[in-house]
Amino acid sequence: MEDQAEKLREIMKRKKDGTGSSKSSSSSKAGKPSDKARIITVTSGKGGVGKTNLSVNMAIAFARLGKKVVVMDADLGLANVNVMLNMIPKYNLYHVIKKQKTIREILVETEYGISIVAGASGFSQIANMGEEDRRDFISELDTLSNADIIIIDTSAGVSSNVLDFIAAADDAVIITTPEPTAITDAYGIIKIIATEYDALNMGLKLVVNRSKGAAQAKGVADRMINIAGQFLNLKVDYLGFIYDDSSVPQAVIRQKPFMVVDPKCKASICVQHIVDRMDRNKPGESSGFGAMLRRLFGQSQDTANRGNSE
Repeated sequence: MEDQAEKLREIMKRKKDGTGSSKSSSSSKAGKPSDKARIITVTSGKGGVGKTNLSVNMAIAFARLGKKVVVMDADLGLANVNVMLNMIPKYNLYHVIKKQKTIREILVETEYGISIVAGASGFSQIANMGEEDRRDFISELDTLSNADIIIIDTSAGVSSNVLDFIAAADDAVIITTPEPTAITDAYGIIKIIATEYDALNMGLKLVVNRSKGAAQAKGVADRMINIAGQFLNLKVDYLGFIYDDSSVPQAVIRQKPFMVVDPKCKASICVQHIVDRMDRNKPGESSGFGAMLRRLFGQSQDTANRGNSE
């Protein structure tokens, strides 16, 4: 794993150095920022708290603001973004790794104004790739940089893959519910983040889902934020809450985003408020998807190094 991560880092470094000033000057002449997609990772301490639902509906809310949005399903165990959208993509990341398809060819445009990359279980195949294959794969992923927003729907829990995606993103959104088990698990992932990546400015943000109201959600958020600050020395921002709304499970049964089924329901309005807040508070300078890949594989090396030293 250490050799793999080292090679990935070297590949991305050469890629970065190889792009040189000429490419950046040509981008400036075109008047278009290059490689500046904002990367938002959505994760949770446990399954069943609404992570994928939030990812998909946030994407739609961003699209309504005129953004070009891609949702990448990075749930290594149970990829279900396409299920929520009632779609069965013919191709996924596995076909890109095998060089049977390009990212552009597996990118699926939906009827809701967003695009999805399905089958992120293909990320597990990276370990078996040679240097040239990895270089080609990273270059393929980097073609997503023309999006304004890339939302990465991770698997639940605290696997190294989840932690690496969180560490590499511009914004890491942790979703929980008022249930004690969900709160405990959400705090657990925050604690592990603080332990593993204490030197990073993570940009952690908290969303409380299935809340009875603003007061209940703020109570949950305040407790978690105070504990994280006091005991972990980690800053967590409260991003907002989503009402416990009967429109949500009804939309899930219909395999449609609730923001489409009922744009005026309480849950839809909450998600739009969350996205509006994020859009107003952009990262200082979004480093883009290519830089995210460099950070991601750099963190993978650090994780491998820690594992080898233990």
